[in-house]
Amino acid sequence: MNTTGPARRVTIVAARHREAVALVAAEGSGAELSVLCVEEDGKDGRAALDRALAEAERRGCRVMGPPRTVGGENGGGHAALLRELRALNPQRVRLADPDPVHVSYDGERDVPVHDEPAENADAALAGLAAAGELERESGTPVFVDCQRAGADGRSGTAAQPRYPHPAHWLTEGFDGRLSAFLPSAAGVVRWTQREPGGTAWRGPELLPGPRLMPGLRVVRDAHGFPHLFGLRRTPLKGGGDDIAVVRATQYRTGHPLTPWHSLGGPNPGSGRKSREVGFPAAGFDGVGGLFVFVRNFGHSVSYRHQGADGVWTPWQHLRGVRVADELVTVTTAGGEVELFARARDSAAVLRWYRSGPDGAWTEDRAVQFSPRPGSMAAGPEPGTVLFRDSRTNEPCVWWPGATGPVPLGGADDGAGLVTGVRGVEADGWSYSLLVRSGPGRACAVGVHAEGRADAGVWWNALPVDSAVMPAVVRDRTGTVTLATLVAGFRLRLSHRASPSDGFEFGHWYTV
Repeated sequence: MNTTGPARRVTIVAARHREAVALVAAEGSGAELSVLCVEEDGKDGRAALDRALAEAERRGCRVMGPPRTVGGENGGGHAALLRELRALNPQRVRLADPDPVHVSYDGERDVPVHDEPAENADAALAGLAAAGELERESGTPVFVDCQRAGADGRSGTAAQPRYPHPAHWLTEGFDGRLSAFLPSAAGVVRWTQREPGGTAWRGPELLPGPRLMPGLRVVRDAHGFPHLFGLRRTPLKGGGDDIAVVRATQYRTGHPLTPWHSLGGPNPGSGRKSREVGFPAAGFDGVGGLFVFVRNFGHSVSYRHQGADGVWTPWQHLRGVRVADELVTVTTAGGEVELFARARDSAAVLRWYRSGPDGAWTEDRAVQFSPRPGSMAAGPEPGTVLFRDSRTNEPCVWWPGATGPVPLGGADDGAGLVTGVRGVEADGWSYSLLVRSGPGRACAVGVHAEGRADAGVWWNALPVDSAVMPAVVRDRTGTVTLATLVAGFRLRLSHRASPSDGFEFGHWYTV
């Protein structure tokens, strides 16, 4: 989805003018847009960017002056880029993919081949470093979007973010208090509820994550502890960078996380291969085991498993169809973790499942839905997947054994994920409550009888926009809380007006 929303000040950092064109085109309406180029470009590149900026103004952006070239100015490089970012004070920085996917492999030289200029990745890493430094020195969050290049073999598909924002970024802790986690240029930003059910919060607070890339996955275990997953970049002694999957856990709400523990990666030790590791997906099974999945360098799936005894397996590989960097885990009613992945070179979805805790993984190629890229998420009911249909954009749900996807209504020009919670009680019945982004980053809530999405969904617009995907949580008392992110990096929240009657939400408050 376009995650700019009410966070208006957006700065694009690109290698040259021509490389900024696609980044400008990806920006939605309403942004105050500025462009920084690391190198000067020729006449054609400058003209192409001028046209892209004029088109951005026509769709509702405000262009804040002409593009500036920073690479050759006083101080050059990082210092010049940081000076410009200080002056612009962006709320969001948009970059190219710092680790583009290879298109072939040169076996003779033993190196991957890319169709993206190396300068694009260099500029993205420079922009990310400068944005992180700006956030640390200012104390104000800076959010980053990296637009993936060449991630999907299908023609006509829109570029997707390299690092996803979390779907379930609002979560309940062990003590009943809520926490909100979002990735930023300098690590992870957290807001903490002061008392269970209360409207007083603390934050935003930067939880340092040295060399973390700007994406996040939040998964809650059966005990109520949130686990955070991401990617961390580490320089290699021989040159280049290694990227590893990392994990941290919040055992006490509002207190420091555990250290970020490295799980390594499926292609360790190779700065050329490990940097293409996909973003991790993770899920807990019914006995407390943890599975972590990633797309590997060869575009298949690799995983590690931590048993309930805390012992990790090494990285193992699931053979099968090549997949895109879009993996989703679900946990079934029987407590088994299943994996869904969008195929790289077709509109298909692949599913992997096991016959039992010790069973072998089976690949299912008969999944009967085709999602829009970037729209899959675990549904609120066990074993279900939510997505937007590739043809209609309508939110849908599917589960193994269904005769086909079940449309949920709300086929508008919104984008991105649909998520939700189950067990919302009303008039003696149990309902699932869904949230999604609509046109212009508006937010909407939908409700259907639990287990009966085919009976219809009632959608209602919310009186609030959000700079990121809205989040919802149902706590142990049955209270349902909605959260959005508004201008100035402030949370805006609302609680369901009644714990047992109707689906109206009360006063919205900002923290």
